[in-house]
Amino acid sequence: MTEQRESHADTECSACPVSGRRDFLVDALRAGGLALAALGIAPAANAMPTRWIRALASNRTEKSYAVPAGDGVQIDRDAEVILSRVGKQVYAFALSCPHQNTALRWESDDRIFQCPKHKSRYRADGTFIEGRATRSMDRLAIRLTDTAVVVDVDKLFQEDLNKAEWQRAMVTLP
Repeated sequence: MTEQRESHADTECSACPVSGRRDFLVDALRAGGLALAALGIAPAANAMPTRWIRALASNRTEKSYAVPAGDGVQIDRDAEVILSRVGKQVYAFALSCPHQNTALRWESDDRIFQCPKHKSRYRADGTFIEGRATRSMDRLAIRLTDTAVVVDVDKLFQEDLNKAEWQRAMVTLP
């Protein structure tokens, strides 16, 4: 039995996504970093963590969220809203890729959004980088109150249709 284990350990399985101990450890560390990011703990100094959130208050069209304490991405799956804080700017985006409405993923180590379907990529401010999409991420109207950021989920701005409104769809924190 021991001989079989040793001989199997020396061969690579083409069907396995992990080809060796190093790849296994890299994948395990990456998964640990994602778990920390989900808890709002940055796994690396340059990574921007992801948090899952729910609106503090909402009505039919507006959702209120706590002001993000630092750089990072917060996703409200139920409302299909992404909040992204970069420095003193906070943006609100529709959760779906503007290309074919697939839910976007945040890649915290690279500080980009990526569409898992066709690999379109976007900066943390929603600006299109590359891929099949033809425009930047759709921004939602956002305003700052004394205690929260308020997102109007019915006011969506597409960069290609209304660039001026799209550029203004953000708040600057004091």
